[in-house]
Amino acid sequence: MPTDLVLANSAWTDATIKFGNSAGAVAGFVGILLVIFFAAGRAGGRFTRPLAITVMLGPAVLLLGIGLVVPLVRTVYLSFYNDDSTRFLGGANFGWALTTSHIQEVLLTTLLWLLIAPLAATGLGLLLALLVDRMRGQAVYKSLIFMPMAVSLVGASIIWKFVYEARDPSQPQVGLLSRVVIALGWEHPPNWILSQPLNTFLLMVVMVWVQTGFAMVVLSAAIKAIPDEITEAARLDGATGIRLFRSVTVPMIRTTIVVVLTTVMITTLKAFDIIRTMTGGNFGTQVLANEMYSQSFEQYNTGRGSALAVILFLAVLPLVAYNIIQLRKERTVR
Repeated sequence: MPTDLVLANSAWTDATIKFGNSAGAVAGFVGILLVIFFAAGRAGGRFTRPLAITVMLGPAVLLLGIGLVVPLVRTVYLSFYNDDSTRFLGGANFGWALTTSHIQEVLLTTLLWLLIAPLAATGLGLLLALLVDRMRGQAVYKSLIFMPMAVSLVGASIIWKFVYEARDPSQPQVGLLSRVVIALGWEHPPNWILSQPLNTFLLMVVMVWVQTGFAMVVLSAAIKAIPDEITEAARLDGATGIRLFRSVTVPMIRTTIVVVLTTVMITTLKAFDIIRTMTGGNFGTQVLANEMYSQSFEQYNTGRGSALAVILFLAVLPLVAYNIIQLRKERTVR
């Protein structure tokens, strides 16, 4: 039998076995749920309420534990061990992460992303919300601006990779950015992706492009929720234009602005897809999420990769907590 045919049959058999295992696991989980629901329907008396709570929350808590809590505990555990998890190192991996010059550069780049991309996306979203709400056919414009949110970060990165495409000056340029700057009089534009630190800011544009639509839609809804009585009273007092925006609009939607900003910050901290797709972390564009992947799955150092994952988790945690607090405050006000 030809080698290619043997390999094809082996791959097909392996895929069939994996599919069967997955289907069996799903069927088993569904069967357990059906048994629990049947028992809950038959139950009565003092067991009704506890059983109903168990039926409603049990599967969610189980999946949360399997998909989040157990991996989190294991990651923290592995962060204290060496590359193959055979020797306990204590906090050596965290010391490496905080003292190595390369990782310090990665943390600095990540901080740069965290400071610029969320502010730019939120500010641009707020500006577009104010402008589009005054236009006819605003639903069409909002749909077009929001459309990048429907594209995955990998897809968006591929789109912008073509925009930043740069060729030798002797060849015709196909990248949109290069063609535009040449038309404006710049004869020999640089290779955008290779130009440091410009390339980092160009990558941030992708995140801003994707997240601006989200910020615009949420902030536009918040602006529309401002009572007309408050706006009219402010106008009678002489507040118009920028003064009305600064003194009335922003204070009324401040909580929403904070929620949008922190949400985009959380997404930015986990920016892996853009870096992985466009540069692979090369040319001075490495961020914490991609470095974690590189340490774990390219250099096969599970301990250091887990330590970076813990640092990333600790960085996201305050933002999530602050977001929850702001949402509770908003509900209390309402």
